[in-house]
Amino acid sequence: MNQQKAAHENSIHTDTEQIRKYASGVMGLARDSILVRFRFLDSAIARVRVEWDETLGGAALRGGSLSVNPVRLLKWYLEEPGISARLYLHCLLHLVFLHRFQYEKLEKRYWNLASDIAVENMILEMNFPSAELKRDSEERDCLRLISGRVPALTADQLYREFITEGLSEEACREYSRLFSLDDHESWTNPKDDEKQTVMILSEEDFKNSTRRNRADLKSFSRNKSGSYSFEKNMDSALKERYNYREILRNFMVTGEEIGVSDEEFDYVYYTYGLSAYGNMPLVEPLEYKEHKKVRELVIAIDTSASCRGEVVRQFIRRTYQILKDGESFFRKINIHIIQCDAEVRLDTKISSEEDFEDFMENGRLSGFGSTDFRPVFDYVDALKEQGEFENLAGLIYFTDGYGIYPEKMPEYDVIFAFLNEDENREPVPPWAVKVVLEDELYG
Repeated sequence: MNQQKAAHENSIHTDTEQIRKYASGVMGLARDSILVRFRFLDSAIARVRVEWDETLGGAALRGGSLSVNPVRLLKWYLEEPGISARLYLHCLLHLVFLHRFQYEKLEKRYWNLASDIAVENMILEMNFPSAELKRDSEERDCLRLISGRVPALTADQLYREFITEGLSEEACREYSRLFSLDDHESWTNPKDDEKQTVMILSEEDFKNSTRRNRADLKSFSRNKSGSYSFEKNMDSALKERYNYREILRNFMVTGEEIGVSDEEFDYVYYTYGLSAYGNMPLVEPLEYKEHKKVRELVIAIDTSASCRGEVVRQFIRRTYQILKDGESFFRKINIHIIQCDAEVRLDTKISSEEDFEDFMENGRLSGFGSTDFRPVFDYVDALKEQGEFENLAGLIYFTDGYGIYPEKMPEYDVIFAFLNEDENREPVPPWAVKVVLEDELYG
């Protein structure tokens, strides 16, 4: 019996090794064909190691490795020879476009679909015969419908569309059937996964690789199919991402509030005095303590034609949420929410949390004309001269960026907050800070 068992186990081991050998040949051929056709991806390909895992349903990215079930791969390959190159390229583009590093920060179901659609669209635009599948015509039909709503099919743009407009269960299932090839669950803890690989790769490692891919793309693939979309996806992956919560900290000012200062008060002497001498404490608590909280702030809302409706409401809602969650209000505050286009349309003064709640519930947007930033700064300067502000922390101006900037630097800090990147807009003045909030508003 022991000999039969040993022979059976040896047979399984031999079969497993043989299957992995065949699978290795298939994936090796896929890798080489991609490298020959798309030379600009050489640095990314050099960083990817193929590993075998028979427990997987198909394939998954784990750190810098592509883990594949060899049995599943060979079954798929017998039905569609293009699956190996398609799978390899699909996962490689997830890495190049840095999709897994946003996974924890966003709504996972929508990000899964958005990133899969983005890479599949990219592969179809690359016109790579070695990676063709039977479902490609269905994919193209579906992508044509999606592109009617989302002109640039990057993961960021797709995700924004899904999170704002929503997706039906039927649409989610259909998109998953057409565009999904790999399991994204291992994206959750990429640092833990990287420990399992020979190459320990950080997010910055992958960014550097993508920067090189982008530079090589311009040398090797000028005027070739898919090069423009490649650049758009790489630009989206490498764009600077901003933490709006940290931005608001720049507008916090130090002030006093009534309350016990825990850092300067010794409870031992206080309670000992109460117990030993009746109601006579040995030390009195300090009456005031310092906090860094928002006291005076101006939020300017550009209500011109391109900054209207739900986008503006999301910005105000996000700002309010951060201030409230961070306990950033003094009991008495002075926040002006100014609505403007080419002139100041409405100024709502917020003196308490109740005022902010009322504005969120009942506030209306006014304006929708052309944009000129200067009237808001003139208006705020006039308020300062009238004594409306004692210690103005700064001004946050939410806008599309298409307006006339003031020439003179104001006496307070200024942030111009844009919804998205736009290379066609004029640069902000050197005395102002530029931020892009699309990830904050749609994350």
